[in-house]
Amino acid sequence: MEVDFENLTGRQKAAILLISLGSDKAASVLKNLQENEIEVLTEEIARWDDIPPELSRRVCEEFYRMSLTTQYISQGGERYARQTLRRALGDHKAMEIINRLRGVSESSPFNILKDIKPQQLFDLIKSEHPQTIALILSHLNPEQAATVLSSFPEGKRVEIINRIVSIGQISPEVIKQIENILKKNLFSARFKEMKSPAVGGVKTAAEILNHVNRSIEKEILENLEKQNPSLTEEIKKLMFVFEDISLVEDRSLQRALREIDTKDLALALKGASSEIREKFFKNMSSRAVQTIKEDIEFMGPVRLRDVEAAQQKIVEVIRRLEEKGEVIITGRGGKEEEIIV
Repeated sequence: MEVDFENLTGRQKAAILLISLGSDKAASVLKNLQENEIEVLTEEIARWDDIPPELSRRVCEEFYRMSLTTQYISQGGERYARQTLRRALGDHKAMEIINRLRGVSESSPFNILKDIKPQQLFDLIKSEHPQTIALILSHLNPEQAATVLSSFPEGKRVEIINRIVSIGQISPEVIKQIENILKKNLFSARFKEMKSPAVGGVKTAAEILNHVNRSIEKEILENLEKQNPSLTEEIKKLMFVFEDISLVEDRSLQRALREIDTKDLALALKGASSEIREKFFKNMSSRAVQTIKEDIEFMGPVRLRDVEAAQQKIVEVIRRLEEKGEVIITGRGGKEEEIIV
């Protein structure tokens, strides 16, 4: 049987692990399982006539990582996992895997940034090359990255987003450079070289832009569209902005309205287009519509930033409900997201 590690099912991994342990140890494991589980695993073991050494190594490596991070192994955690690897792969290969995984689990230059205040982080990296800044922001959570991004001048924001989109696999040499920057500017602690998983990309850029304030979001997208219209369109497909409320299915908007503060709604609609206003009004009762219209009329002049803040609150409600599956936004996610009535 030939199969890539990435395509292995949980059942197949369990079978390979048991085979790697040898019949005695495998039997000791199986006797603790339910009868139906033993039947399933035995059937799977029978399918494997010859297991490539690399496949066995990766399965054992994953098992060891799980034993460290989730404490799945009640018989001894790391010690038990180490013994298992030695039995399966031999002392030399087992220690090679253990040492590598220990290195990966050590603090990376980016892990220590999560507790730094955004303004402090901005001060730390503001003079660095845009590519370095993009790499660092890609490793932060979107809210933190958005706050830091907002602190940069207009032109630099667009360049940083452009670079975030293009980030892929990161070499140990680049990680080492980031390490040196952080050492020089903030810490004297030692960090091990590591190879980071792929970060950045269109999705990361969209998530960051979803969390900046609307003025900055609009400015970045407008400038980015001038430079790269197709890329901007890709980012927009993964974003949801106030103007996209026209894409929200009517029943979904009615669901969202139950959680939207009427004061925020009135303020948000004060600066909204007639199309967006009508979208809301047709999904509200006539009495509620009349109340909102009166609130808008008596509101008087308001600051743009207050309107945008109110609009952002509404967007966040809709995004949150969409993540829960309680709101449907048509036109996003491709053909599989089409609505059939």
